[in-house]
Amino acid sequence: MGSTSSTAGVMAVALLCVAAVAGCAGSGGGGSPAARSEAPDGLAADAPTPSGPSSPGVDRDEVSARSTPLGRILVDGADRTLYLFEGDRRNLSTCTGPCVKIWHPLTVAKRAASGGGGVEESLLAVAVRGDGARQVTYNGHPLYTFELDHKPGDTNGQGDISFQHRWYVVDTAGNRNTTPQQDTGGLY
Repeated sequence: MGSTSSTAGVMAVALLCVAAVAGCAGSGGGGSPAARSEAPDGLAADAPTPSGPSSPGVDRDEVSARSTPLGRILVDGADRTLYLFEGDRRNLSTCTGPCVKIWHPLTVAKRAASGGGGVEESLLAVAVRGDGARQVTYNGHPLYTFELDHKPGDTNGQGDISFQHRWYVVDTAGNRNTTPQQDTGGLY
């Protein structure tokens, strides 16, 4: 596997291209929230914002935890690493438009379930996005997979800064894990 610096370089170029396209396209909405929560303390969106389909996480309703070089972190039903976005609010996703092309919201048809490994069922919930998709949240954080994680165990999005905020893997307590990314070859 390539070095951390070459991976970071490729990610930086890809994210700069997306940011340039987003800047040219304009948002038209001025940053309105993209989801409303079904959780008791969630916030409601003023207006729906189309975000396109969420791909790899669609209907993978189990959230589990796996041991990795970054510690014990959350993964979806296909063992893809799950991330939180510091730009989100509690139970409210702000990742829309070009953001969801890189950071795929973890969505479900009905509800999410604990797949084990230390995941607390009581911390799992669902927030309804502006496009009507049901995004899984954990401890109030909407969950995402990362486009540049190609196989189970990849954590290429750890600490990434895109869309004006950082992205982090999530621990079993539902907190961001700020351990720096390591070049591990994507193995657990």
